[in-house]
Amino acid sequence: MGRTEYLAMKTDAATAELINSDINELKIAAKKLINHATMLGSGLGFGTTFLKWVASFAAIYLLILDRTNWRTNILTSLLVPYIFFSLPSWLFNGLRGEVGRWIAFIAVVLRLFFPRHFPDWLEMPGSLILLLVVAPSFFAHTLKNSWVGVVICLIIACYLLQEHIRVSGGFRNSFTLAHGISNTIGIILLLVYPVWALVLHFI
Repeated sequence: MGRTEYLAMKTDAATAELINSDINELKIAAKKLINHATMLGSGLGFGTTFLKWVASFAAIYLLILDRTNWRTNILTSLLVPYIFFSLPSWLFNGLRGEVGRWIAFIAVVLRLFFPRHFPDWLEMPGSLILLLVVAPSFFAHTLKNSWVGVVICLIIACYLLQEHIRVSGGFRNSFTLAHGISNTIGIILLLVYPVWALVLHFI
């Protein structure tokens, strides 16, 4: 009896020691990551820009998927403001200029005078172009280029992820259902950019 209790105590102590050493290693790794992140500087800016591109294209991909074969009750129209706030600057400015005005003009004319020739799947992209063209400078420059725009992206990504998991019936099911893996990975990519940008902002 005493022998069994001694062995159990010895096993518990060994397990606790292993867990503590793992936690210490994680702390050291986290400190190294923060130190390397602060030393890299400009490289992190490139990383943020790259993640912004990835997040924008993931949002566009999910928008196209929703308009074609991923019909859900999720409020995917939130992808429009997400794209607005995460679109890389040169593409944003290009679409906000003369090119975007022409696209918006053609979309409005088609919608008003030829509604039968204006497919449903074009409504969200048309709304995005209109939003890009007519948004006041406060939204297009002040909020978009500040941490507020990043927080808005984070809130949208969190909401879409939790709604997608809820509709799928759990996290595991979100990877196993039809189109589950691509949708889940797309939504997770939406989450990566704002989390990374906020971490860098507050480091």
